[in-house]
Amino acid sequence: MKKVSLVLAALLGLTLLALAPAKTFITIGSGGYTGTYYPVAVGIAKIINSNMRDVRANAISTGGSLFNVIAIETDDQQLAMAQNDTSYYAFTGMVIAKVIGKPTKRLRGIAAIYPEMLHVIVRTDSGIKSLADLRGRRVYVGDIGSGTEQNAKLVLKSYGLDFSDLGVVEHGKAGAAVQMILDNKIDAMFFVAAVGSSAFEQVAAKGNVTFLSIDQDHLNKLERDYPFYSQVVVPAGTYPNQKKDFTSVAVSALLVTSSDMPADLIYHIAKLLFIQKVSEFKSIKPVVAQYFDIHNALKGMSIPLHKGAAKLYHDLKIAIPAKAAPID
Repeated sequence: MKKVSLVLAALLGLTLLALAPAKTFITIGSGGYTGTYYPVAVGIAKIINSNMRDVRANAISTGGSLFNVIAIETDDQQLAMAQNDTSYYAFTGMVIAKVIGKPTKRLRGIAAIYPEMLHVIVRTDSGIKSLADLRGRRVYVGDIGSGTEQNAKLVLKSYGLDFSDLGVVEHGKAGAAVQMILDNKIDAMFFVAAVGSSAFEQVAAKGNVTFLSIDQDHLNKLERDYPFYSQVVVPAGTYPNQKKDFTSVAVSALLVTSSDMPADLIYHIAKLLFIQKVSEFKSIKPVVAQYFDIHNALKGMSIPLHKGAAKLYHDLKIAIPAKAAPID
């Protein structure tokens, strides 16, 4: 009788296991551990895991935007953070060598989370007052193939310059460039990051540096020529020793996914993050708290929306721009 009971219990356990809903596993791509993408992705994963019993999310550190959008295409990631310009180039198969002729057709948008500003930092003793003064100077332009490198090219082009007009062109990691400008090994550096980035706080606190502005005429031209740019003003005092406002262009940090993801799942994730747990979502990082607003979450959206995300915007009666209209 005892054996029968054990068998029945085992069968019951198997039946309950069979009836239990299967877990959906989601990998969320981010960026380096010291950047903003990683803690944002970790925060998103925590909210999902705490509130969606049938979904398990795991945030991973990656090489950043380009790596992530390609990983979305290959189904190695299901959600990711990515710059809107890199997403645009990847979806259209343009500009960036790794995606030219190989568009990421599955890539879809969910929301624009916060602006990522192109910071142009110069040594105060360099005599550089304008981007036009970078001709012949030692300049860090980002890692090879990075979003920073592409943004540096576009901004310099608007001033009639390209990399060949610079005296020395430095590539590599941003952390190394920060040390180089402190050590007077470069005169200027370009880098795209969220306003308030710790790397810039470090260089502003330790070095005799100035944040260079892009003038209004060039800001207008860049915004007119490239659909992913917007203008941002950084108030004086945002960084240590920053005595004046400065202006530049910004791209948007997008939360992206794959068209293969179920519409109901993406709808519920978006609703959870942006409506039901929005206070928790905004508490992930100050930049998210400062800039995220669901009613502005399509500004800077440079790729078609996932149909699940589009349903949430329809529910909220938020107009979807033509360039972000879902195509599935």
